[in-house]
Amino acid sequence: MENHRLIIKEIETADLSICEKSESFLQSYMWGEFKSRFGWEARAFLINWEGRGSTPLLAISRKVIFGFSFVYIPWGPELPVGFPEADRGNALCELAKKLKIFFKSKPFFIRFDPGWYNEEGAFFSKEEAASFLSAGLKCAAQVQPPDTVLVDLKQPAEKILEKMKSKWRYNISLAQKKNVIVKSAGANELETFYALLKETAQRDGILVHSFDYYKTLFEICEKDCNELTLRLYTAIHEGETIASIVTLFRGRYATYLYGATSDSKRSLMPSYALQWKAMQDAKEAGCQFYDFFGIPPDDNPNHPMAGLYRFKTGFGGKIIHRPGSWDFPYKPFFYGLFNFAENLRKKLRDRKKRKK
Repeated sequence: MENHRLIIKEIETADLSICEKSESFLQSYMWGEFKSRFGWEARAFLINWEGRGSTPLLAISRKVIFGFSFVYIPWGPELPVGFPEADRGNALCELAKKLKIFFKSKPFFIRFDPGWYNEEGAFFSKEEAASFLSAGLKCAAQVQPPDTVLVDLKQPAEKILEKMKSKWRYNISLAQKKNVIVKSAGANELETFYALLKETAQRDGILVHSFDYYKTLFEICEKDCNELTLRLYTAIHEGETIASIVTLFRGRYATYLYGATSDSKRSLMPSYALQWKAMQDAKEAGCQFYDFFGIPPDDNPNHPMAGLYRFKTGFGGKIIHRPGSWDFPYKPFFYGLFNFAENLRKKLRDRKKRKK
């Protein structure tokens, strides 16, 4: 980082409500309030950039061992319009150094999950990665999915359907012909959703949160209803709920968060009907994009989540790639121990998925 040129003028502490100005739900007041219910401390800041105005920031921290903690910034910081790509790594480094003094719980590293991406959908380049590394950042285990599919909802519904793979349009039509009924059920169907989610987890070898986690998310979203709606959709056939999804509507984006399917009647294609219904409702609500919120980085048939890639990309959206997670260590020794344990846990989890 060039010593004579600062990127950040100053950082001020702020009320959590300032995060309502953030574009991403992961930088919102709601998300800070939600994570604070599950062992995290949520803090809000206002970053004053040199010559580029200010942006809000949500940072959450969690104690680990021996009184130490780490700080996590999901899909942040949100940079000012026109911020130079070449300065991104230095901005994260400078932000990390300036934020440390605000946390009294002895953080030994801070993790960034930047939300920005290249419009053309290119991968995070080697040059950009090199600039992050030279700024003192370290590539970390992924927390939020860096790769996803965005469907443009600004176009007419007919155009959205037209851009889907023909098989996807057929499956949506098939579900309708087979009398699969899709409805927006709300939190009153959470127990049904959770039962399906556990069934899905057992079948696909994935981890799920406790029932209280999802219940609390709905409770907070219902309380914080400013431009935000959390919707639970169910697909029903002959009185039986056979699939369900949870989608968050906020500002320009509708984000598909969770999905679950029964082991039975999967041939009726309820998942396709659910996604199409959520897209239609999101468009009607004024959302401009539908985010499928996570796919493997490419179409590798050997990837444990290859089926997820094919399913989500078949809806015809634009594939984008974010930088992924990057750490700035404050205490290299403790960070090294944590990093080793985290990577080991990830390898064991991935091995379990492959066995499935």
